[in-house]
Amino acid sequence: MTTQNALIEVNGIGKTYGSVLALRDVSTVVNAGEVTCVLGDNGAGKSTLIKILAGVHQHDTGEFKVDGEPVRFASPREALDRGIATVYQDLAVVPLMSVWRNFFLGSEPTRGFGPIRWLDRKQCRETTKTALADLGIDLRDVEQPVGTLSGGERQCVAIARAIHFGAKVLILDEPTAALGVKQAGVVLKYVAQARDRGLGVVLITHNPHHAYPVADRFLLLKRGVALGAYEKSEIGIEELTRQMAGGAELEALEHELRSVEAP
Repeated sequence: MTTQNALIEVNGIGKTYGSVLALRDVSTVVNAGEVTCVLGDNGAGKSTLIKILAGVHQHDTGEFKVDGEPVRFASPREALDRGIATVYQDLAVVPLMSVWRNFFLGSEPTRGFGPIRWLDRKQCRETTKTALADLGIDLRDVEQPVGTLSGGERQCVAIARAIHFGAKVLILDEPTAALGVKQAGVVLKYVAQARDRGLGVVLITHNPHHAYPVADRFLLLKRGVALGAYEKSEIGIEELTRQMAGGAELEALEHELRSVEAP
């Protein structure tokens, strides 16, 4: 496992909720300028892992390092202060607000004198346009409500926002889950751009065909346990898909079904 440019390392991470084992002995690394893809079906433990990385929950066992330093975040703000930004499926946007208002939501620049301050709308609009253009994102108008954008465009705005505010690690929670083929391709293009700008990207998905073109390594989870951890050079798309589909379990099921069909 490559660690020379490691922004994040997790070794033997475990998490339980009462009697429910959510994660057990999971290890991976997130390097600068690379994409680590975490794959698994519903209930595999993907959400638990990213919530630990994002500071929502704390791990019970194992070690979590950021820039080589062991950490245990008490809140998402602490993770954000260390450069770890998470874009969840719901995107945390306000549909009726403009693109630029959503871009600066919670971090609005102001101008004025002493205690008398007001929102610097001009700076917000210009900065939003520039930040989006830097990633090659061409929106018709940053005044338009976010709710009028396509799902892919909203994901791209969220990615640009995280990069603008200094993220070193970008965690994307199923960014292509509800998108069509073309829209998913657009989002993956901006994931690759974030990687090429030197960010470490954690891409959470259940679709190996979305993961394989952009990922540098893969972590496969099932019921909270790692099925395998691979560098891209160690596994092809066919084997990755086979493991995601159940591998030996699926083959056993096919054999069982053929036996049932036999006269």
